Amino acid sequence: MKNVSGSKKGRPGAVRAGRKGNKQVGSGGQGAQALEGRKPTPKAEDRPYHPAGKRKAAKERFEAARTRRGGSSASAPQTRTGGRPPARKTDDSELVTGRNSVLEALRTKTPSTTLYVAARIEVDDRVKEILTLANHRGVPIMEIMRPELDRITGHDSVHQGVALKVPAYEYAVSEDLVERAFSRDQVPLLVALDGITDPRNLGAIIRSTAAFGGHGVIVPQRRSVGVTASAWKTSAGAAARTPVAMAPNLTQTLKSLKSMGLFVLGLDGDGHVELDALALADRPIVIVVGSEGKGLSRLVTETCDAIVSIPISSATESLNAGIAASVTLWEVARRRRSA
Repeated sequence: MKNVSGSKKGRPGAVRAGRKGNKQVGSGGQGAQALEGRKPTPKAEDRPYHPAGKRKAAKERFEAARTRRGGSSASAPQTRTGGRPPARKTDDSELVTGRNSVLEALRTKTPSTTLYVAARIEVDDRVKEILTLANHRGVPIMEIMRPELDRITGHDSVHQGVALKVPAYEYAVSEDLVERAFSRDQVPLLVALDGITDPRNLGAIIRSTAAFGGHGVIVPQRRSVGVTASAWKTSAGAAARTPVAMAPNLTQTLKSLKSMGLFVLGLDGDGHVELDALALADRPIVIVVGSEGKGLSRLVTETCDAIVSIPISSATESLNAGIAASVTLWEVARRRRSA
C-alpha cells in the first residue's frame, strides 16, 4: 500500500529520533524502585505519629531537658514563647452588680478597687455586710447618685444600688510556672485549657488544681475565657494562690513546655490511653482540657504526647470539662503519693 504522506514507513517497534540535539533518552533507572520489594515496616516507636513514637520522643526530650539542668531540678532552661502576654483590652476591669453578687465577691476576697453605693439606698442585712467587708478590706466606698450608677453599670443591669469594680487580672508567664516548680525541687503539674469559654469551668479547674497540688493553669489569649469575677467566685478563693498564665498561642506554648521536659497529655473520650493505665503521673505533666462540645483542636491534638480517656459508663456521653480535669488531677496526685 502506498504511503500517502510520501515518507518511508518505519520499522515496527523502532523509535524515531527527533531533531538534532534532542535525542530521546531512557528512564535512567527512575522506575527501578517500583520493581523492588517493600521495605520492612518501621517499629511503632520509630513512627513519629504513632502513640508509641510520641512516648519515645517525649522521654528523649525529658532526658535532654534533665541533662541541660545538670541532673538537678535547681534550674530550668530559660525558654520563652514571646514574653509576658499583653492585656486583652485597654481596660479589662469589670463591674459586679447586685447585692448577692457583690456580697459573694467580697466574701471570697475577689480583688476589688472601688465599691459604688447609690445615695439614700435602702439598707438591709446584705448591704450592712457589704459595707463591713469593704471597710475591713480597705476597699474605697463611693456614694453616687442612682442615675450615675445606672450609667456606669449599663441601663439593662440590675444593680440594686451597689456595684463593685474588679481590676484586670495579672496573668503569669507559662514558663515561669515550670521554672518555679523546678526551683522548689517539685515535679511540675499544669492544666491548659483549649477552647473553654465558661468562667465557671475555669473557676472549678483552678480550684481543683489548687486542691491536688498543681502549679498553675494556662488559658489561651483568644477564643477562651479569662479570669473574671465569676471565675474567681467559682474558684472559692483558690485563684488567690493558684497562678493563671495566658498563652498568646497555645500550640506554641505547649511546644515550649515540651522542650523544657514536660509531657503533654490531652483529655478526650476517644483517647488511646485510659487514665487508670497512665504511666507518666510521676513525670512533669501539662494536662490539656478541651471544650465539652468540640473537644481538643486539631493542632493541639497533634502536639500532645498522649491522648488520655477517662473510663465512664456508656450511658454517660461525656464529662463536664471541670469534672474531667478534677478526676485526672486526683488520679495523678494519687499515683504521685503512692510512687
